Amino acid sequence: MAEIKKVVLAYSGGLDTSIILRWLQEQYQCEVVTFTADIGQGEELEPARLKAQAMGVQDIFIDDLREEFVRDFVYPQFRANALYEGEYLLGTSIARPLIAKRLVEIAEMTGADAIAHGATGKGNDQVRFELGAYALKPGIRVIAPWREWTLNSREALMDYAREHAIPVDFAQAGRKSPYSMDANLLHISYEGGGLEDPWWQPEEDMWRWTVAPEQAPDRPEFVELTYARGDIVAINGQAMSPATVLAWLNNKGGEHGIGRLDLVENRYVGMKSRGCYETPGGCIMLKAHRAIESITLDREVAHLKDELMPRYASLVYNGYWWSPERLMLQRMIDESQAQVNGVVRVKLYKGGVMVVGRRSDDSLFDASIATFEDDRGAYNQKDAEGFIRLNGLRLRIAAAKGRSMR
Repeated sequence: MAEIKKVVLAYSGGLDTSIILRWLQEQYQCEVVTFTADIGQGEELEPARLKAQAMGVQDIFIDDLREEFVRDFVYPQFRANALYEGEYLLGTSIARPLIAKRLVEIAEMTGADAIAHGATGKGNDQVRFELGAYALKPGIRVIAPWREWTLNSREALMDYAREHAIPVDFAQAGRKSPYSMDANLLHISYEGGGLEDPWWQPEEDMWRWTVAPEQAPDRPEFVELTYARGDIVAINGQAMSPATVLAWLNNKGGEHGIGRLDLVENRYVGMKSRGCYETPGGCIMLKAHRAIESITLDREVAHLKDELMPRYASLVYNGYWWSPERLMLQRMIDESQAQVNGVVRVKLYKGGVMVVGRRSDDSLFDASIATFEDDRGAYNQKDAEGFIRLNGLRLRIAAAKGRSMR
């Protein structure tokens, strides 16, 4: 502890990180620098500055990272069509490498000896923060108070806050949501509380971004998304920045009840965890991206991407964004997107996203070959006979040798 003179803390201004701030000051007798990231969580961040100042913090960083978050993290992930365990769009996972990167940058700027985070010893975030930090700055020290202190309940945290005069709004804290929540421009998640029973259905007022599909508008809405090299660059013909695209789609998807997910997932540390997620914009993006790829990607390239996608998603989920294997996969994926250009039209209705049109100057779809009408010799159907016989050769040989396939 004596070696630590300055620590950069990932600070939200909430109860947990406010207590961590004071705990670091007392236990390590060190200067604390706070870093608060605006990645689109939709909360006022100025109170975090005021709380940090009230606790004697001199260096306070509050950074607007929304464009960087979507441009450099969300968009690359969606080029891969990444889904963890077939369902989860990695909303929390993809934000952690950016926060780790900025923690390390601020540590270098301020001459800090260590970084600190508020992730618990049970979750995935501790792994994501720390693997990212070590990949970017091998000698960095990491302090994880939840793995060191004895404050293992909310009551203990509240008692500590009172005893140490930590500026927490206790009246507001008493009305706190029963869920552990995380939000950014890609999603909002809910864990804990009644969700710890996998059979329990969450109450309707838990959801914050989306209306119930039953309450969504009775008329569908059509949206056109323009793609360039696999990324959305315009909506309904209007050019938009990456963060603006995602915010617009979140709002529109939420209005139509799109993006709810109730999932039991396998955490990297070994336990199963039940969580609920709202990812309205991401659900639209995934559906539309696969649609534009369907007409612009070669078949074997598309299939290879699908085979590699679960590995890519696991790397993101488990905290290996800054690993050589993720970077290698990303280069391959990005190369595949050179011709993923064009427009996709989607219909939003009652919780669903339906692709109803796609077009591209780089399309590999040839109507003269695919037509059910007269193709004027573009495709010789007799060629299929030899194709089938050759591909069936091994099956006929095995059957002739008496090998049963039943």
